[in-house]
Amino acid sequence: MKHPKVSDCVKVFDSLWPPALAESWDSVGLAVGDPDAEVRSILLALDPMDAVIAEAVVLEADLVFNHHPLMLKPVKSVNAATLKGGAVHTLISNGIAQFNAHTNADSARGGVSDVLISLLGITDALPLAPHTPDQETESGTLPTGIGRVGDLPRPTPVRDIARILAEKLPRTTTGVRIAGDPAATVTRVAVCGGAGDSLFDEVRASGAEVYITADLRHHPATEACDTANRGDGRPQLIDVSHWASETVWLDSAARELEAEFAERGFTVALQRSAINTDPWVERY
Repeated sequence: MKHPKVSDCVKVFDSLWPPALAESWDSVGLAVGDPDAEVRSILLALDPMDAVIAEAVVLEADLVFNHHPLMLKPVKSVNAATLKGGAVHTLISNGIAQFNAHTNADSARGGVSDVLISLLGITDALPLAPHTPDQETESGTLPTGIGRVGDLPRPTPVRDIARILAEKLPRTTTGVRIAGDPAATVTRVAVCGGAGDSLFDEVRASGAEVYITADLRHHPATEACDTANRGDGRPQLIDVSHWASETVWLDSAARELEAEFAERGFTVALQRSAINTDPWVERY
């Protein structure tokens, strides 16, 4: 067994989470690093925050694999005194590469939303916003796309679904919140890991009776409740932490990576970050 190069790692990442599945506005792939550098250790984390990069330095990781991009918006400088420039300088000076799989990991089978909906015992979910046929050819035969929708094994009150999520997701300051009727009994569930309040039209079209996502804002949530009240009473809403809804995917991603590296004859240590990058730390 041999250690992969950064370029070998990129091929593995892209095979599991094809960049063609990323949304047009997104930034995915290798942001920092020498393609020819050897990789003995990879640190997996949701966010490329300074604390995570510092952790990678201490752990002597050769590559940081993130879900969220380091460079989502364009920057005009990598001055070390700036936030992004400082991160880039720290990574390069310590010989650490940085890669991210974002909406391509949201859309791929077994990705972020598949892991989230599986917490409720749903294993045959379909994309909430399916990809076009030309994107599907890049990913195989199973349908891909943002979000997931599927049916629970049995009708369940919304408050019980929220309690299951509170038990299975990492505990956070903001917790799990319900908008609508907590006592409503539902079967069809839609989810979107991360911020998903742009998908209400797709949720209604899917027939979902409850929608689980993160970062629900006041106006979209109140309008969704009003629309439900004027119609057939759906969907009820469950709001969870952005960080919690996506960080549960990292363990699944590590298992997929371990298998894929081994299949290609590579040995590399995979470590899960111990840093909680949920920004909310206290509640009164």
